[in-house]
Amino acid sequence: MKSKIVVLILMLAAKNALAQAPEDALRFSWLSPNGTARNQAVGGAMGSLGGDISATFMNPAGLGLYKTTEFVVSPGYSFLTNKSNYRGTSASEKTNYFNLGTSGLVHGYTTRDNKSAAFSIAASTIANFNSHVYYKGENDFSSYSEQYASELSNSNISIGDALNYDAALSLATKMAVYTYLIDTMTVDGTVQVVGLPEFLQTRMQENSIDTKGGITELAFGMAANVNDKFYFGGTLGVPIVSYERTSTFTESDISGDNNNDFGHSTLAETYSSKGVGFNVKLGMIFKPVQSLRLGLAVHTPTFYSLEDKYHGEMTTETEGYAQLQTVTSEKLNNNQLSKYDYELMTPWKVLISGSYIFGELEDVTKQKGFISADVEYLNYKGSSYQTANTDNSGDSYYDAINQTIDQIYKGSFNFRVGGELKFKTTMARAGFAYYGNPNKDSDLEASRMFVSGGVGYRNKGFFADFTYVYGLQKDVNFPYRLTDKANTFATIKGNASNIILTLGVKI
Repeated sequence: MKSKIVVLILMLAAKNALAQAPEDALRFSWLSPNGTARNQAVGGAMGSLGGDISATFMNPAGLGLYKTTEFVVSPGYSFLTNKSNYRGTSASEKTNYFNLGTSGLVHGYTTRDNKSAAFSIAASTIANFNSHVYYKGENDFSSYSEQYASELSNSNISIGDALNYDAALSLATKMAVYTYLIDTMTVDGTVQVVGLPEFLQTRMQENSIDTKGGITELAFGMAANVNDKFYFGGTLGVPIVSYERTSTFTESDISGDNNNDFGHSTLAETYSSKGVGFNVKLGMIFKPVQSLRLGLAVHTPTFYSLEDKYHGEMTTETEGYAQLQTVTSEKLNNNQLSKYDYELMTPWKVLISGSYIFGELEDVTKQKGFISADVEYLNYKGSSYQTANTDNSGDSYYDAINQTIDQIYKGSFNFRVGGELKFKTTMARAGFAYYGNPNKDSDLEASRMFVSGGVGYRNKGFFADFTYVYGLQKDVNFPYRLTDKANTFATIKGNASNIILTLGVKI
């Protein structure tokens, strides 16, 4: 309620409807830990350790420690509970979904000059969007109709021309006009565009959001080992995006008055995004002494080429004013499904790490364990959109989104620490990870914390690792955004249990 974020997007739409928002950019960069079961058991803190296929996605220099060939597969399963609070009313929803931890092949070999090199081909689910959020509450402060009334008022488009195909308004605003959720009225002697629910003293609002899909990244890594002291590596990543969000927002009159020109309004939307991107990860590891490793990795932005599709349906009951009206976005878009092609660039990432290995000798079977830590920095406001159209249409819209991203997000640090103890063929592991708040507004609490533990077995070329990760997440969800008053939002607290199994064999 206290947040006063300036949002320019609705007023600067260059076409009938563009669906991207700042939250969509954050979804591609605010990612949770991933990797093999071993990597996740130690909190993901393996940036300087190496010797695990997860290095392909973190610090590819870690592949340089391989001198043999290894094949791994890492299936996982997650249980997620989201607890929400919206204007004093609490709700809870549960979701279960499958995960793919880092899986693939690493081939290491020794060169003639007694150096070594390695390459890897791997895949991993770097983002899982499967979730269900539901919240509801009484709102005496604002109505979702106000965003559409504001857009039309600031557009200098008359309400009589608002439904024209070429009118530069969002499809949701056009649906609001069509169903009489908003209309022109004389208020205090002047003609204004208003939302009919604005005249209510209070209103019930509820929002149900289902998301599914994820980002699966294919990666090709290479690394070299110089005198078992310097390790250098690089990875080409190709992330594949599949995302779908289905939401149903309902606002209704709870006064019991059936003659006040508003009963209820529902906006049901389906939004999907598919595409592919590429990125490069570069890293190095320095071993000043046998027991100490220091790592540095830099991840370039991921450059995505995406196509979004949007379908909306609005139903509004205005009782004696215009009765029940229903319309779809296709009807107001020349009977076509809305599609948008655009490009997204995510922020740079810098990773600094260090690890200490106990009892390390040339014979790695005599290692007693390790402790490792990573510090990672991302500048979340560095995300940016641009049009994919050669005529640059839509540039003003994406400039507005980029300006908003710069206003509401900030840079943030992520911290990971973990360790392992070895008992001949078995290992015990534990870890902790904390992912900082990407929001500039301190009232918008958002963070992720993970506590993990696991066991492992290695013998005669076969290994198996099992890990349990418990995650706590704080986030916020805006049912709508307004430009002339504080924005109301739901607080979301998620509890996730993740189970990961990695099976591998040395060839």
